[in-house]
Amino acid sequence: MAKAPRPGSVKTRLTSRFSPEAVTSLYRCLLEDTLSLAQSLEDVQVAVMCPDSDVTELAQLAGSEVTVVGQMGSGLAAGLTSVFAHFEVDGRRRVIAFNSDSPHLPPSVLQSALGMLTSHDLVVGPTQDGGYYLVGAKAVHPQLFSSDGMGTSTALDMLLSNASALNLSVGLTEPFYDIDVADDLTRLADELREAPARAPRTAMWLRRWELIGTQSRASNEQL
Repeated sequence: MAKAPRPGSVKTRLTSRFSPEAVTSLYRCLLEDTLSLAQSLEDVQVAVMCPDSDVTELAQLAGSEVTVVGQMGSGLAAGLTSVFAHFEVDGRRRVIAFNSDSPHLPPSVLQSALGMLTSHDLVVGPTQDGGYYLVGAKAVHPQLFSSDGMGTSTALDMLLSNASALNLSVGLTEPFYDIDVADDLTRLADELREAPARAPRTAMWLRRWELIGTQSRASNEQL
């Protein structure tokens, strides 16, 4: 699930700390590292679902080995519904949708999610703020996703409530965090400082901005 990396349209909650151009550069790093994570899995077809207006730009960024598909409708709920409507094949294909800013996920989490779909109708990856970073299914369920509550602390509860109403069995993966605010970046920087190879482009961006921040503080102290 992705957007084209354009100033003012991605990771806007981070612009209180960074310029829109810097945030866009960060998002591009997150997206490219997340694509690399997905492509590291075996026997998996990787695709990007995005707003229809972003298809051309994301296709150039993603490369020839990744399918880029324009979603039906607008918003996250429409995008998620589009994922399963486009890719499911008579309940025989296991489909996982996850965020474009998730290079910190261990590959084992994604493999575990795929495995859960052999015995569950739905698999969900909870975030620690009440949302979810991953959702998977073998069939399309149009009533599963609601635009109400998307991106809020009630998003996970609403999804699970909808799943219960549809009599879907649900498996939960390990909780993780999204990259939404500055504190999330601090946490990610700490992790990547120990293991930069997990997300090399993002690790490099974070090192550069940490250096700029250190130099700025030193300059202020000299004043």
